[in-house]
Amino acid sequence: MTQPEAWSCPTTLGTRRASSAVAVGDVMVGGGAPIVVQSMTNTDTADVAATVAQVAALARAGSELVRITVDRPEAAAAVPHIRDALAVRGIDTPLIGDFHYIGHTLLADHPACAEALAKYRINPGNVGFGAKKDRQFAQIIEIAARNGKAVRIGGNWGSLDGELVTRLMDENAATPSPKDAREVTREALIRSVLLSAARAEELGLPRDRIILSAKVSAVQDLIAVYAELARRAPYALHLGLTEAGMGTKGVVASSAALGVLLQQGVGDTIRVSLTPEPGGDRTVEVKVAQEILQTMGFRTFVPLVAACPGCGRTTSTVFQELARDVQDHIVARMPEWKALYPGAETLNVAVMGCIVNGPGESKHADIGISLPGTGEAPTAPVFVDGKKVATLRGPNLVADFKAMVEDYVARRFGGEPDRVAAE
Repeated sequence: MTQPEAWSCPTTLGTRRASSAVAVGDVMVGGGAPIVVQSMTNTDTADVAATVAQVAALARAGSELVRITVDRPEAAAAVPHIRDALAVRGIDTPLIGDFHYIGHTLLADHPACAEALAKYRINPGNVGFGAKKDRQFAQIIEIAARNGKAVRIGGNWGSLDGELVTRLMDENAATPSPKDAREVTREALIRSVLLSAARAEELGLPRDRIILSAKVSAVQDLIAVYAELARRAPYALHLGLTEAGMGTKGVVASSAALGVLLQQGVGDTIRVSLTPEPGGDRTVEVKVAQEILQTMGFRTFVPLVAACPGCGRTTSTVFQELARDVQDHIVARMPEWKALYPGAETLNVAVMGCIVNGPGESKHADIGISLPGTGEAPTAPVFVDGKKVATLRGPNLVADFKAMVEDYVARRFGGEPDRVAAE
């Protein structure tokens, strides 16, 4: 199996919860494997070209699994063509089929779709209703077992099993001390996915092919649901705040909820479900998920650039432009650095704006620069591995510092001789 880099837990982080290891294509989820980042397309899956383009963009951004909507025959028929077109581009990111209402029919009528997908996502709240529910659920599970596919049983409190909710509400009302309706709803969501997982195992789908999720849209509810779900069952868990929202609201809410759970050792794969701006970049949610994992110390994806926020002491425009230029340079160079210099993603760079914290932060970084603040001498000391090695001045300061970063990466991660001359 191909794996992300080995996961290690700093002593300040909680112990990872033990969970079953699930193979989703060539990516391992759970069982102590690194926490996996995933995303979902918002294209019409029947539009092969558009979906291929978006899956490719998400994969390039770092989405290790990509989910696509399979909602009608035309979409199911397109899935194998999407997979083949991605393969031609050299993209082997596992595809997950998102099924609601008629997944049993689509998988049965389109065996090539069933084969092309690495995992099926089904919702126990709408896999079927009444007498049809168990039969249609069983059809999907049997197809998954026959094809050796993983299944995510993904509950959502926006589409809960009405019969289960009603029964639990009635039982709760009959108790001497009824619980709050919200708490009962959370319990219904947990039971829905656990009962479905138990039924899937009865039907022959092994535990190492099952992933669970129980998504809600409020931070405290998500934390409560997953903490209890993790306590009750050893299945691999997919984390995500559903309908997180747009912009900073979605980023902050997802970061708060996922951060608490990850710190508690809960979660094997995550998605940050952001609503994009009209015509916006879908890959933003991948970058946010990566940043959550990296800032918490669980994974390393790209070099960190520490930069101060600026204040009245800083010549704001100069240092802001340098921080932006360095960040953009690193992002642009990372594809080549990853190929040439394994480990370059662990690089730590500091771009500071004045003498107060600038030299200290620069010393803590692998390579850092401290720009002159208002009233300070027009020089910028550069520190490498904690030692001052150069002082930059003049109009070529930005280019000179980026060249020093390039030299440092080549030397440290590529074994090239040090070309940074001491001052």
